[in-house]
Amino acid sequence: YCRFSLPSLVQVYNFLSGERCFSSLVPAQPVPPLAQTLQGYLRALEPLIPEEELVHTRKNIQKFCGEGGLGPQLQEGLERRARHSNNWISDWWVQWAYLESRQPLPVHSNPAISLPKRDFSDWRGQLVFASKLIAAALDFKNVVDNGRLPVEYMRGQPLCMELFPLLFSSCRIPGRKHDTITHHSRARHITVVRNYQFFQMDVYNSDGSRMTESQIHAQLLRIRAESWKTDKEPMGILTSEHRQTWGQAYSRLLKDKLNKESVRAIEKGLFTLCLDSPVMRVSDDKYSSRMAAQILHGGGTHSNSGNRWFDKTLQFVVGEDGSWGLLYEQATAEGPPIATLLDHILQYCKKPDPKKTPLIPLQMPKKLYFNIDREIKRDIEHAKQNLDILINDLDIRCFNFQRFGKELPKQHNLSPNAFIQVALQLAYYKVHNEVCASCDIASQRMFRGGRTDYIRSPTNQMLKFVLTFDDPSISREAKLELLREAIETYVTLTDQALKGQSIDRHLLGLKLQAIEEGLSVPRLFMDTAYGLATHWKLRTGQVPANTDSVMCFGPLVPDGYAVCYNPQSDHVHFSVTAFNCCEETQAETLAATLHSTLCQLQELLQPTV
Repeated sequence: YCRFSLPSLVQVYNFLSGERCFSSLVPAQPVPPLAQTLQGYLRALEPLIPEEELVHTRKNIQKFCGEGGLGPQLQEGLERRARHSNNWISDWWVQWAYLESRQPLPVHSNPAISLPKRDFSDWRGQLVFASKLIAAALDFKNVVDNGRLPVEYMRGQPLCMELFPLLFSSCRIPGRKHDTITHHSRARHITVVRNYQFFQMDVYNSDGSRMTESQIHAQLLRIRAESWKTDKEPMGILTSEHRQTWGQAYSRLLKDKLNKESVRAIEKGLFTLCLDSPVMRVSDDKYSSRMAAQILHGGGTHSNSGNRWFDKTLQFVVGEDGSWGLLYEQATAEGPPIATLLDHILQYCKKPDPKKTPLIPLQMPKKLYFNIDREIKRDIEHAKQNLDILINDLDIRCFNFQRFGKELPKQHNLSPNAFIQVALQLAYYKVHNEVCASCDIASQRMFRGGRTDYIRSPTNQMLKFVLTFDDPSISREAKLELLREAIETYVTLTDQALKGQSIDRHLLGLKLQAIEEGLSVPRLFMDTAYGLATHWKLRTGQVPANTDSVMCFGPLVPDGYAVCYNPQSDHVHFSVTAFNCCEETQAETLAATLHSTLCQLQELLQPTV
């Protein structure tokens, strides 16, 4: 049982499993040239800030990279770090973005993916499907453990596969100042939670074979029989707290031996299965939004939020109404590996169980008990209040845009992702009469230990298109040309990011290198322009899925939005979130404007006679 505070993830797994390496085919991540990054940073600022502020920032950049400036020294330090580490930025990124973040995991950090509704509508169907889901996840783990998972490729290049083994038996551990990660390599059980009660359920037989679906189903029936009351304290609510608060409560909780054993069982489990209770029915047009919220945070303390352990890397959620999905913690998991796992599960669920059930008596799943004193009771009550406030503050709107999908931009030789990014910028401008710092996620898995970087929008070309779009004096042909220029510029930025040449992780690395060397943080990073450029009012993400799934997470800033989209051939699924506490942002307004904007862009490409 191992704990890591600065997780070099490939080293973690190699330590635990011997010499097997999941990243030997891919090169090391390069440190971009300093001058290139600073030029790119200035270009990214141009659409966002007035010229007089740009003049000030240019002077700071000249001092930073000129004679006597810290830039070359910090760049040299990063290049030295790159030569002596698995990846020069990933450990820092995981520590800075996740483990040192003190915000609650639900809404702020953990993404949720809701999947198409299954054809059952009661607890019996729920348990049958949950059995299949568990078997499918275990089958995927077997593929990973036996080295049979094919190496994935992007644009002909192999991708780093090292995150896959860490999807299972991993958990985030709260701390007062920063969190850590645990990984347990020989777990034989999962955790099942129903009506706020946790169970340790073995999923392997004594001979090492995984249990069949009928064996798993029999165990789930036992768990249901043992968890029919809902009068238990929702221990899982504690994991939804502010990380410092949860870190303090965690220390108090684990002073008791029984509590420590129960918490360790949850942390060591391969993954957690959340069997949710029925929720109030809603109209069809609101169902996808309700379902996304249900997966994301459980619906509140009077619903299923107590059926979660938000620190766990993998949590599968199955409701009684056919709803289901997955919630994951990002320190050891990311979208593309999760998409591969879900694709395997969906394919597996189409087939009958290939395994015959052995005539072996099964041990009763172990109920996990907790001793709850006055202090822990108080911690739970505070956590319940805070989570309900957070949930009530989040506005979620999901919709399926059915006028066209990714085939339309392809027909006009346009990148579907860049096309949607332009639509997002245009919709934001229509609502707020300005453009803002926006980020799209770019994978860095073509490099050893690579995680993510940002693709920035808007660009100068995108701003020019946005400003002229509603101008009747500009011809359709001119607007089409501006659209193409905006899309081509975004495609170029995407290509740069996929080659490890984006600017944001490099800028972060320079800042952290200064701190590492005990130097003052350079003025470049204290500049108001840098604060504006990293105040991400529009957080976006494309779901790399082959099915009609909807991803959802909260905005990065109080006055921002988060927009996820899943483009299929003839339709696109969107989720839009915003916080109700900000009067200027409304998810419903942006979602409606995005819908109409996409229709207008279609009209621009394919005008009706």
